[in-house]
Amino acid sequence: MIELAIGAIIAALVFDFLNGFHDAANSIATIIGTRILRPLPAVAIAGAANFAGPFLFGVAVATTIGKGIIDPSYVTLNIIIGALIGAIVWDFITWILGLPTSSSHALVGGILGAGIAGAGIHAIIFDGIGKTLMGIIISPIVGLLIGFHIALVIMWLFAKTKPHKVNSVFGKLQLVSSTYFSLTHGANDGQKTMGIIALILLTQGVITKFEIPYYVILMAAIVMSLGTFFGGWRIVKTMAVKITQLRPYQGFSAETGAATILAVLAWLGIPASTTHAISGSIMGVGAVRRLSAVRWGVGRRIVWAWIITIPASAVVSYMIMMIIKAIS
Repeated sequence: MIELAIGAIIAALVFDFLNGFHDAANSIATIIGTRILRPLPAVAIAGAANFAGPFLFGVAVATTIGKGIIDPSYVTLNIIIGALIGAIVWDFITWILGLPTSSSHALVGGILGAGIAGAGIHAIIFDGIGKTLMGIIISPIVGLLIGFHIALVIMWLFAKTKPHKVNSVFGKLQLVSSTYFSLTHGANDGQKTMGIIALILLTQGVITKFEIPYYVILMAAIVMSLGTFFGGWRIVKTMAVKITQLRPYQGFSAETGAATILAVLAWLGIPASTTHAISGSIMGVGAVRRLSAVRWGVGRRIVWAWIITIPASAVVSYMIMMIIKAIS
């Protein structure tokens, strides 16, 4: 059994790495899109900030993932492994397609699918699902509104300032906003794996009640920061270029708007998606100039990817869990 537990922890860390790898685009897309930083230094800054995020914002999201989606008393190692494999498979598929979907919601879908297959629907905690659905709705819409209004205020304040001076000022400020966004990315997305590892430790009696040990925070933060450092450039292209062309003040507005909503949701323990938040913010700042500046067709493709992530990863995890049950 100990070997299976170690395997489950390794699978959780693989997911954590892929989460950082897959979602690196969220942390660095705008600062690359505005050409303030080249990819390598951008990812290095994002990796360091992703590491620091969980230590600054607490572990409320990890608690929601670990004991707010499925009743911990029903959780087995097989369910955890099925959930992780389902989430990893979905992340890999969307990475191949270049779709900026949510690793967080892939994991939630994985927990749902594997939990239903392994323990039954009665094991699901619907209040936790409600929290997650709230994050899905709130993060892109509020991100869009905040990003739009920040960009609008900047345009009004700097209406008579020469464009090159505006670009220079907000180019420097974007270094701050990008780091802020990466911190909140680590705070929200970085906590998902912590909750899973804590569940594994609970099933093995290593911890006697659900809590997030310090060494779990450290381990997950290191792996996610490494994943971010080796990030996924397919998704960067979608986020940084295909949705809309960004100027530095818009990059600053998008990052600040997305990071703010993520920080609030992290404190509240709502497992939001950094992908949803930054995509909504990018659309919002793009629409400030004119609605046609946003490639809404790309936006619709992203929204459909958001909608199907939880059910798709749930189906994959359900099938994997049934295979595990058949061979065990």
